[in-house]
Amino acid sequence: MGTPRGERRWGVSRRAFFGAGLRLGAGLVLGGVSGLLRSPLALAQGRDAIVPGKERMIVRSLRYLNLEMPVHLLDSVITPVELFYVRNHVAYPSVNLAEWRLVVSGEVEKPLELTYDELQRREAASVTNTLECAGNGRAFHRPRVPGLQWVRGAVGNATFSGPRLADLLRRAGLKAGARHVAFNGLDEPPGKVPDFIRSIPLEKALHPDTLLATHMNGARLSIYHGFPVRALVAGWLGAASVKWLTEIRVLRDEFDGNFMKPAYRMPSRPVAPGAEVSADATEVITALPVKSIIARPSDGAHLKLAPLRIVGAAWAGEQSIVRVDISTDGGSSWQTAGLSGHAAPYAWRLWERVWQPPGPGYYAILSRATDSAGRTQPVVAAWNASGYLWNAVDQVGVHVEA
Repeated sequence: MGTPRGERRWGVSRRAFFGAGLRLGAGLVLGGVSGLLRSPLALAQGRDAIVPGKERMIVRSLRYLNLEMPVHLLDSVITPVELFYVRNHVAYPSVNLAEWRLVVSGEVEKPLELTYDELQRREAASVTNTLECAGNGRAFHRPRVPGLQWVRGAVGNATFSGPRLADLLRRAGLKAGARHVAFNGLDEPPGKVPDFIRSIPLEKALHPDTLLATHMNGARLSIYHGFPVRALVAGWLGAASVKWLTEIRVLRDEFDGNFMKPAYRMPSRPVAPGAEVSADATEVITALPVKSIIARPSDGAHLKLAPLRIVGAAWAGEQSIVRVDISTDGGSSWQTAGLSGHAAPYAWRLWERVWQPPGPGYYAILSRATDSAGRTQPVVAAWNASGYLWNAVDQVGVHVEA
């Protein structure tokens, strides 16, 4: 296979790890969904797909499995695995766990190669983190931008557990020129599709909350979410937390590849909607912005004239949520919502406000979050041609009937 856009296959031959499937005890988890569809019509229309453990999800793509959580089901601080979104750029792999190895290489004194059991024996830490696809909310951008038309549900909040990345890097011994750390997974792109490799600055890699996650919500990672191990880069866009890890490479410079440039970048300064921006006028996306979403009521709902419970979630990347305000008159006035739990970095907070509609009619309900750094959701999101980081004040419209 060619080596597009400066990317190369690193030391480990990933094809050597591919098998017929991934055995967990006596069970067999397949590496794809092609055999799990009801009919060719389901494949063509994206309907009636049977994705084991993900039956209630919105199917955004079946060729490369992409699933969105229906946000009206959001009712717990910890998102159940069965409702946690799935994002894939290519088909997810099958993994032969007996042959799988995690390699630490590059600008290190002592390259490492660990088996799954060896990794599991290392001291583990846990981080509760809201993971969000950078394209969540893409469907709201105007003019419309290409890509999966995520609405609100390409996000979830889970507790991830595993060894700290810093522990392995220190064990390997960092050379003086070490500045960035890149992650490569087992997913095998077809044809000339670029390999999915992302890098993060060494400072973030050494942060105690950056993990090599082997567990999610107390259970071993599923294949959908990166088994046997994924990076967990707390507070940053989901793409930074590369799945199915097989090699960690320490670099002198930021990785030069398709999924670092031109992908997953934002214009360095605000641009007009629809404007063309060169890759050199962009910067890599790191931490998530402040954001809230309305889970219930649903947009377009028809409701009876009675007290209405408005609920949702808010998050702010590396910051914590300190306030959510709700408007029921299209933004003319705002009232503070009640927040669940305590303010903490990385994790979302659920919020709620009970509202009594003054009478029948159509009402625009808005939510606006503020974080510990003083950032507040904007009225208008920053436009970009890839539809990343939509975080405008959220809005749903409801019809109240007598």
